[in-house]
Amino acid sequence: MSLTNATPADAAKAAKLASHTLATLPTLARNDALTAIHSALGQSKDEILAANARDLELAKKAAENGELSLSIVSRLDLGKKGKWEDMLKGILDVRELEDPVGKVTLRTKLDDGLNLERVSSPIGVLLIIFEARPEVIANIASLAIKSGNAAILKGGKESTESFVAISKVISSALEKSQVPNTAIQLVTTRDVIPQLLDLDQYIDLVIPRGSNELVRYIKSSTKIPVLGHADGLCSIYLEHTVSPDLAVRVVVDSKTSYPAACNSVETLLVEEAALETILPPIAEALLVKGVSLRCDSASKAALTSKLPTHNSTILQDAEEIDFDTEHLSLTLAIKAVPSMADAISHINLHGSHHTDCILTSSSALAETFMSSIDSAGVFWNTSTRMADGMRFGFGTEVGISTNKIHARGPVGLEGLMIYKYKIRGAGHITAEYGEGEGQRSFKHEKIDL
Repeated sequence: MSLTNATPADAAKAAKLASHTLATLPTLARNDALTAIHSALGQSKDEILAANARDLELAKKAAENGELSLSIVSRLDLGKKGKWEDMLKGILDVRELEDPVGKVTLRTKLDDGLNLERVSSPIGVLLIIFEARPEVIANIASLAIKSGNAAILKGGKESTESFVAISKVISSALEKSQVPNTAIQLVTTRDVIPQLLDLDQYIDLVIPRGSNELVRYIKSSTKIPVLGHADGLCSIYLEHTVSPDLAVRVVVDSKTSYPAACNSVETLLVEEAALETILPPIAEALLVKGVSLRCDSASKAALTSKLPTHNSTILQDAEEIDFDTEHLSLTLAIKAVPSMADAISHINLHGSHHTDCILTSSSALAETFMSSIDSAGVFWNTSTRMADGMRFGFGTEVGISTNKIHARGPVGLEGLMIYKYKIRGAGHITAEYGEGEGQRSFKHEKIDL
């Protein structure tokens, strides 16, 4: 990885050239590079966390002055419980995954001596633009190297100390490998995002990691395909037959395990038949965790009668905008709905197509819900926080996509691949084929993989 202050065009050209080399490296060479990165980061933990602490100190002051959101501060903290360990584990997990490059996914005999193959291949050059999240550098570097893609990374100023420290370590590790240093570049020049977004002749895919404002800006400012999601407005539908204990476990985890995450639940839709029975113990458990509940009139009435001691600061009246808001905090919007059909309609209209869940004892209802919801992730009786590349067994992820083409949901190695068609012939020409006399017909016979 090179820390570069080159012009955007020069950085992108270098990445494009390096991508051609990286795509042809054998599996062992790419895996050896990941081993070197993992070892080097482990040995430099104290130095990197010290740099991260300096970023955090400045970020907290900015948050106090209203210049930075608390959710960004939370995402910036590399010392948060388990975050460092997960980052390092993700590198090894990626290393152990099957090589995605050169996998044959289709074989067809077009004619005698004329065979067609569809083969997986790297996309080329990735541009990753991120806010906070210093672990993104290690995640992206690992996935890019394993998948044979070059990557250009541009981080936000709030994480400068962290990503410079991480990048220097990764760069020194790559010097000992066969991976070109320019295959993974961290652009340090300020205010270059507009120029990078113009370089569609070199850059093949943009992956934004940050606020919905950042993602929307990028999607509206480039001709390069963009992979990602603007919002993580996830919902849970609470159906009246679900076990109260199960519902409490799932909703509390979905909301409180990491409120600033894009897969944290933001809206709880409650079947009217569950208002007096299932909702109160869930609300009680959430209130104990410090969650503010923004309730519509029906849910607030049910909770006020069951939980009369709670004050108005944590049991509030919801406004319509609350059901279209990604709170990224200990705030949950609650709405009563007459039926599952109403819940499905609400989610498809107000959700962000990220991850949505149903809590029910009925498999028939669950299957109908999961088929009807237009989201990248649809879950039954499990936390929305399960929407994660590492938890899916992808090693780690470059992000979560709500796109309807190419890759969707947590994007790991498979989402960073495209394919090419190869034909092997023996002088075959199209003029020999057709419906006329003496012409040949294609056989189009499937060949087992």
